[in-house]
Amino acid sequence: MSLVGSQPSYAEPDIDEVQTRVDTLYHEAEQAQERYHDVQLQLRELRRDLRGLRKDERRQSDRLGSVQTQVEGSIVRAYQGQDLSTVGQVVLAEDPSAFLSQLSTAAEFNVLQSSLYADYHTELKALKIRQEATQARTDEIAAAERSAAEAKAAVDEKLEQAKSLLADLKEKEREEIASRSAGVSRVPTNIPASGRGAAAVRFALAQVGDAYVYGAAGPNAWDCSGLTMVAWAQAGVGLPHSSSAQFGSGARIPASALRPGDLVFYYSPISHVAIYIGNGQIVHAAHPGAGVRVAGLYSMPYAGAVRPG
Repeated sequence: MSLVGSQPSYAEPDIDEVQTRVDTLYHEAEQAQERYHDVQLQLRELRRDLRGLRKDERRQSDRLGSVQTQVEGSIVRAYQGQDLSTVGQVVLAEDPSAFLSQLSTAAEFNVLQSSLYADYHTELKALKIRQEATQARTDEIAAAERSAAEAKAAVDEKLEQAKSLLADLKEKEREEIASRSAGVSRVPTNIPASGRGAAAVRFALAQVGDAYVYGAAGPNAWDCSGLTMVAWAQAGVGLPHSSSAQFGSGARIPASALRPGDLVFYYSPISHVAIYIGNGQIVHAAHPGAGVRVAGLYSMPYAGAVRPG
């Protein structure tokens, strides 16, 4: 009797499960991208601070050198016309700490003015404080740069996973997921917007249909905070390229008082931002599968809203 081995069966991927997983990966990638934006803002501040600290350190070093010159000059004047071989080790000391140590023990110190010694001690201490601050800020920058690199790698990894899942689907199934993600194709007209908010709304709606690209801020591709940043720039309002940072850009507004142009935020912690356009709708850069689109105000977990400026 011959036995026929059973053939392995390969289940077709469930399109709903795939879409859920892809949407999750897109959101995780966006969270990582927004963390990257936050770190970039932090790095900008740290580097500006470091430049100031280095200038302060150089000024302090110059002050220390000036006092050391005065101390050395005092020694030379005190021993003018005498053999300086006994004080040469003090006069020629290059290391500030060694110089201070030699002064405090040298027999020749009794000829120095005590105020000069005190000045030197104070300036040396101040220099050390500034050097420590400079090093601490340098270390913070290095840590932030590592964090930025990790966030960027996470974006790339999640996006590749999403692409791989979609690649396993048949063309018809990919088209179905794309159509589900397309959102509202018709751009609303007669938006009841006024003031600066109107300029932001007009600009954002003009981008409907553009692609979503992580980290992009135009002109033909956007991420969520890139779109809101540039949209509000049309109204003369500067916003950082970060959804969580934009949450602090203006007065908090309850959902019941939303006006077109207000920024609306989603998830906890905040990792997505959109622009309210009225009638319970928003315009936002959604994700790579949808691009810039119009959607419902509560189509994502609502976190709050602000009115920029």
